[in-house]
Amino acid sequence: MTANRLFTRALIRLSPESDEEDVAGFLQSLVTNDVTGKLPVYAALLSAQGKTMFDFFVWPAGNGELLIECEADAADDLVKRLSLYRLRRKITIARDDSLGAYWQVQMGAGGAADPRLAALGQRWIAPARDSDESADGAYRKHRLDLGVPEGRAELGDILWLETNAVELRGVSFDKGCYIGQENTARMNWRQKVNRRLVVVPLDQSDEKRRKHQHEELGRAIDHIRVENIDPSLAPEWLKASLIAAG
Repeated sequence: MTANRLFTRALIRLSPESDEEDVAGFLQSLVTNDVTGKLPVYAALLSAQGKTMFDFFVWPAGNGELLIECEADAADDLVKRLSLYRLRRKITIARDDSLGAYWQVQMGAGGAADPRLAALGQRWIAPARDSDESADGAYRKHRLDLGVPEGRAELGDILWLETNAVELRGVSFDKGCYIGQENTARMNWRQKVNRRLVVVPLDQSDEKRRKHQHEELGRAIDHIRVENIDPSLAPEWLKASLIAAG
């Protein structure tokens, strides 16, 4: 059997409890990307200061429901955080462990290209099976080979735009307000993204700038001032932004 289940990912289901309730409208006011259009999208829930708390994908689920695909280790915390914002809205927010997140490098039938970067491969959601085999290691290596960080350990609590959210299509500047929007929009308008997350060889990593390391892959994720980034270490999808920053 092909190993393509991401066991490090989990699904959260948001369901309306009445016909009048609008799940997409609820999430739209909280997260960084537009969840009222074509899905899936990559997005985040930020602090009021625009710092990263959770990153995830938002998937359609039909019948007015949405699915959030996030880190398995962060899923319970994300459910609690979203529930705080729910207030009196009639929306159920809960993990759905009957579903799994799946991935493969090549595009095939069904699923969707990773909305951050097509080269990251194809993702899909399907009923979880006891026979599923893990693709977590292969996915992590492929993602880091392309210079793409994700998750709380790698992203830390830095400003969302410093995680390369614009280049990875994780933010919309055309939607309405969301938590952390003011500082995020100001940074974009002023073109003041002074630091970036960069995946670097572990032996070239600056321990003082390191957010996380993967010793088994010889990789680290460093938070580096733009002017100090070695161009040879920057992924192709980031180079244009670094050149523009001068």
